[in-house]
Amino acid sequence: MSLFSKKAPRAHNAAYPAEEYKPVIRQSICTGEKVACMRHVKTGKLTELMLVRSEADVEAFCEEYGVKRSDIETVY
Repeated sequence: MSLFSKKAPRAHNAAYPAEEYKPVIRQSICTGEKVACMRHVKTGKLTELMLVRSEADVEAFCEEYGVKRSDIETVY
């Protein structure tokens, strides 16, 4: 076992099925802070997943959860 081993590519997170959850970015009007979330389609409940500081973070979110950038809605 190596101390500095290379990370294996992660599989898409199946905890949020596409038919039940919709990807959104919640953005604060006052501070501009952005958080990547999954919104439950029926209840509207948001589950915060990661802080978004740059476009690279959005791309990482898309890759990890298997969503397209065009599918992500921004809510305020």
